[in-house]
Order: sequence, then structure tokens, then C-alpha cells
Amino acid sequence: MAKKKHYPLFLRNLLIFLAILGPGIITGSVDNDPGGITTYSVAGATYGYKILWTLIPAFIVLVVVQEMNARMGIYTGKGLADLIRENTGVKTTFFIFLFLLLADIGNTATEFAGVAGSLQIFGLSKYLTVPLIAVVIWIIVVKGNYRMAEKIFLVFSLFLLSYVISAVMAKPSPAEIVQGFLKPSVKFDAGYISLVIGIIGTTVAPWMQFYMQSAVIEKGLRIEDYKYSIWDVILGGVATIVVAAAIIIACAATLYPNHIKIDEAKDAALALKPFAGPLASYVFAFGLFISAVFAAIILPLSTAFYVCEAFGFEAGIDKSFQEAPEFYTLFTAIIVIAVGIILIPNAPLITITLWTQILNGILLPVVLICMMLIVNNVEVMGEFKNKFFNNLVGWVTVVVLIGLTVFLLLTSGLSL
Repeated sequence: MAKKKHYPLFLRNLLIFLAILGPGIITGSVDNDPGGITTYSVAGATYGYKILWTLIPAFIVLVVVQEMNARMGIYTGKGLADLIRENTGVKTTFFIFLFLLLADIGNTATEFAGVAGSLQIFGLSKYLTVPLIAVVIWIIVVKGNYRMAEKIFLVFSLFLLSYVISAVMAKPSPAEIVQGFLKPSVKFDAGYISLVIGIIGTTVAPWMQFYMQSAVIEKGLRIEDYKYSIWDVILGGVATIVVAAAIIIACAATLYPNHIKIDEAKDAALALKPFAGPLASYVFAFGLFISAVFAAIILPLSTAFYVCEAFGFEAGIDKSFQEAPEFYTLFTAIIVIAVGIILIPNAPLITITLWTQILNGILLPVVLICMMLIVNNVEVMGEFKNKFFNNLVGWVTVVVLIGLTVFLLLTSGLSL
């Protein structure tokens, strides 16, 4: 009879953690989508190192919110959409998810715009690249399984660290980086406040909360896995902030001192070339491409998850098309509509992006309020309900986001 292997405690814990690793890192990394990269690029080009301090509160909010998602998913075994329906009713759920669906279709279109923009830097036409990438995405999800998809997502997360290479090649000032993080420099003008809103807001999108909770369920995590899941969330938050900081630093070291103004991430990649060299520019563009493909997979996947959960349909990458027809049909439809929008000549992408951001801004506090009420419900969460610190950060985030949403609506309304 073979003897059972006994590993040292540290090694045993490390092996368990590596097995559980995934949902937190993936959800955190996909934060750095083309919209987020654009926000960080514009922030670095416009205000330099001085805006780095905003990444500290962004990290805290990201970790606290995703920890709540992981805890709810592991303890209840239910997705966030399922819990919202059970606790708010079908009618309220219908209207929340109708607007979330519209916002996510617009968001998916902007992700494919990131695919097109990044590959145009290498001289490739969007009419060839966008449909090709869409087909690859569809095959990964529909023909694969969760274990395979998760490995691909983790590789994407690793590739996003390529932005660190761009930052190093930009030859930044270490002293100014440290000062930017530790010495907040606040400007009370609309442009600066809008970017602060964008930096903090891009770390917590409505659809991310649903994906995180669905991912821990799809992975089959149990209550004894919870302590390892926390470290997964923290590691994901760290990876997210490292990439965000690298993007800001790369633009702060090159574009800011030369007064180069940009409107989107593609502009930043092109503008880096004369100051940091062609390689830095191409690495930046590669990071944009990876982030766009990554988000173009996760966003429609997350949307299909939460809509099906909310209305009782089967959902999951491990299920076949026959077992979950509504899930795969919705996933496919979102991709087809988003690609169709991108391929329209002179498509109004800026207008689409603006209105999807406004919808996200309105819906995020609604989703977070529902989440906070559920995670504090003893009947739902038992002894795993929120503690004081989680509630403090959660409710402060809700209040701040509502205030920022009002600001966004007012400023957007004035600019339309």
C-alpha cells in the first residue's frame, strides 16, 4: 500500500493557493481594459507623476469590493444576480439588468475598438482583425471549458505586465514616483477631478462584480478555501495597480514634460515613439491589444452569466451549448452586435463610450447598494456577514460614487 505524502505546512498552503488562484487576479487584471488604459494614459500625460496617489484608494476599494463578492459567492453558492433577484424582486431586477445589458453592449464595442486601434499601429485593418479576433474569442468560450479558459485568462493577466517594460524604457524619475504616491497633489478644476473620478471608477465596474462572484462558483470554491481566496483578490489588486502605475509613469516621464496631449490609449502608444523609442511604443500597443482582447472576452461572458442567473437560465463555460442555450446565445449576440458597431464606417465611438460611461456611473452605486444590503443580511450570510471595516469602505465608496455620478452627469450634460 502506497504511503500518503505529507508536505510541510507552508508548501501545502502554497499548493492549495496555486490551485485556487484565478478569479481575483483575472477580475482585477481585466480592470485594465482600453477604457482604463486610456484614463491612465491621459492622467499621466496631463498631470505627470502627481496623480499617482489616486491608485492607493483605488486599490483599497478594489480589494474590499472583490473580497465581498468572493465571500458571498463561496458562502451562498449563488451569483450576485441570483441574490439580487431573491432580495429585490423580479421587477426591480429586470430594469437593473436591462440597463446593465445596454451598457455592456456599448462597453464591449469599445473593447473591440481597442483591438482595432492597437493593431492599426502595426498597419493592420480593423475590417480584418476585429472579425478574426471575435471568432477566436467565441471559440475559446463556446468550445472550451472553465479550466482551459482560466489558464488563458491568467496568461493574458501576465502579458499585461508588459506595461512595466514601457515604463522602464521611459527612464522615469524614482524620486518623483515616490513623491507622487506619498504626497497627494489635489487640483480643484473640472479636468483634474474628472480624471480622479475616472481612475477610481475604472477599478470598480458594475459587470466586474458579477463576474467575480460567478467565477468563484464556477471554480467550485468552498468555505475552507475562503482564506486563500482573499490572497487571490489581494494579488489581483496589486497586479492591477502595478499595471496602472506603469502606464501613468510611462506617460508622465515622456508625454507630460513635452506637453503632448492625447485623447486615447492608441495616441499614447504612437506618442511614446519619439521619446522612448519604437520598442516602447510597440510594447505599449501590444499591452493595449492584450487588454482589449481580454476585456472583450470577460465582459460579454460576465453579462451572459448575470442575465442568465437573474432569470433562472443555465449558465457556465463548462456546460455545452445544448445545456445552456440562452447563456451561449446571449454571449454570441453581444459579440456580434459589438463587432457590427465597430465595422460601421465612421461609427460614433466617442458618443457610445460617453453614454456607456454615464450608464455605468448611474448603475454602479445601485449594484453596490444591493450588494451591501445582501452582504449585511444575517439570513443570507450568517456569520460571514460584513465586519465594520468592510462596511466603512463599502458605504463610503457608495456615497463617493453617488457624488461622482452626479458630477459626471452634470459635466457630461454640459458638454453634450
